[in-house]
Amino acid sequence: MQSVVIVLLGIAGMAFGWFVYSKFIASKIYQLDPDFVTPAHEFNDGVDFVPTNRYVLWGHHFTSVAGAAPIVGPAIAVYWGWVPAVLWVVLGTIFFAGVHDFGALWASNRHKGRSMGALSEEVIGSRTRALFMVVVFLVLLMVNSVFGVVIANSFVGTPTAVFPAWAAIVVALIIGQLVHRKFNLVVLGIGGVIVLYMTVFAGSQLPLELPAMFGLSTEANWILILFTYAAIASMLPVWVLLQPRDFINGMQLFVGLVLLYGAVFLFMPDISAPAFNGQLAEDSPPWFPLLFVTIACGAISGFHGIVASGTSSKQLDKETDARFVGYLGAVGEGSLALITIVTVSGVALAATPEAWHAVYDEFGSAGAGAFISGGANLIQSGWGIPAEVAQTLLATMVVLFAGTTMDSGVRLQRYIIEEWGDIYGLPLLKRGVVATLIAVAACLLLAFGAGGASGTGGLIIWPLFGSTNQILAGMTLLIISVMLIKLGRPAVFTLVPMILVLVTSFLAGLITLEQYWRDGNYLLLGLDVVVLITSVMVMLEAAAVVVKFQREKRSQVSS
Repeated sequence: MQSVVIVLLGIAGMAFGWFVYSKFIASKIYQLDPDFVTPAHEFNDGVDFVPTNRYVLWGHHFTSVAGAAPIVGPAIAVYWGWVPAVLWVVLGTIFFAGVHDFGALWASNRHKGRSMGALSEEVIGSRTRALFMVVVFLVLLMVNSVFGVVIANSFVGTPTAVFPAWAAIVVALIIGQLVHRKFNLVVLGIGGVIVLYMTVFAGSQLPLELPAMFGLSTEANWILILFTYAAIASMLPVWVLLQPRDFINGMQLFVGLVLLYGAVFLFMPDISAPAFNGQLAEDSPPWFPLLFVTIACGAISGFHGIVASGTSSKQLDKETDARFVGYLGAVGEGSLALITIVTVSGVALAATPEAWHAVYDEFGSAGAGAFISGGANLIQSGWGIPAEVAQTLLATMVVLFAGTTMDSGVRLQRYIIEEWGDIYGLPLLKRGVVATLIAVAACLLLAFGAGGASGTGGLIIWPLFGSTNQILAGMTLLIISVMLIKLGRPAVFTLVPMILVLVTSFLAGLITLEQYWRDGNYLLLGLDVVVLITSVMVMLEAAAVVVKFQREKRSQVSS
């Protein structure tokens, strides 16, 4: 019964954010213009710039930003207790993530669909652009490496998810062709989801296992296959695979959320996890500031700004769609994070507090696996669906989200490399194939360089990804705030979230810096130092621009 109260309060808070707060931000702060000619129309090339139905674009944006992070992060953070996790997810979604994602989409749309890295030059200065793009590239590098490992581990741990995960690509390719030929979107959506769930049932009866090859582990071989796929997918026109796959995954997530939330109301489980965990392991990190970087996606995430300005802004049909795509996308991700917390805190995972503490015996001991097993038990208890089918369904959901993030992530890395080619006069880097190969090679180098032949480097860098990702979110809010100040609009609604995010993520970065030094992990130590120094330099540059602008404004008034 406790879980029902948590869900109702969380949904009520997010409903306030969508129906009230986002309308205020749209009309008074970002001041959306329905007649503004979006970059999708101005630069329509049929490849990257494509005017897109807002429901399809929401599906792309939502599933690209969601990935596995709003599942993994909250499932880990419950270790400190379910109360701080729920509060950060709900309040973060309303006042942080929604404003950030919506703002990045609006800002890019107002500047010809430029990425936040390119936009930082116009808003702050050329040096800021170079610094900002370094952080963006590192975040993308970490995201792709992490999710490549997450998918590979899911395939090995749940082989029944292999068939439906790859079948979803075929379904998306077919739907992409039919949408391009103006077939009815509702019919295609319903039909695609039905076929997808048929493959989930088939997969639950047909586990597929990849043998170890080339002297590498099964996980390592999956990583190589996944990045080969991501390289090909990232070079296809967005309407061929990216949009339809994201749209179908969005629909699939909607069904998954209905099953999970519905099971809570049908089963009404109690909570086994403590509100505040007083039995932490001796070497556990403090909840402050680590909670705010452990739960990134689901509360606020810098990666969302990269997606919003990198791909979503290039597909925005009308500027007024930015609220629906950006803010509602954040609400969707927050709802996934909320149900994850309920799932891993309730009796579906552990029947008693003692059993729960046995699962969460130390920080990081539970994650996506706890969500899959606990969610499968919850769905079975609430709906009567066989546990093996429910487990396959949730494992497929994790894989598909992580896969769509990889698709978008490699594409965004290509954009950055091509931008570098344009900035520094290197025409070779402006070639799509070359830029894509460099992006994939960098991801594989990190995955195998930090993790050895197993390719598990993606998981090793997770703590660094958390702090770097949140620093990027703060930097994005910083750029939006400077834009608002120059436009003479209130910036407090972006400045307050920016300050909290930057302070907590910077402190978390210092903590991980100390940990890497003690462990002798000098690769991650070096990356952490680069990120921290770069973020400080960007903040100083922005402060100098704001001070200069205010002085010029005062001098104009006095004269």
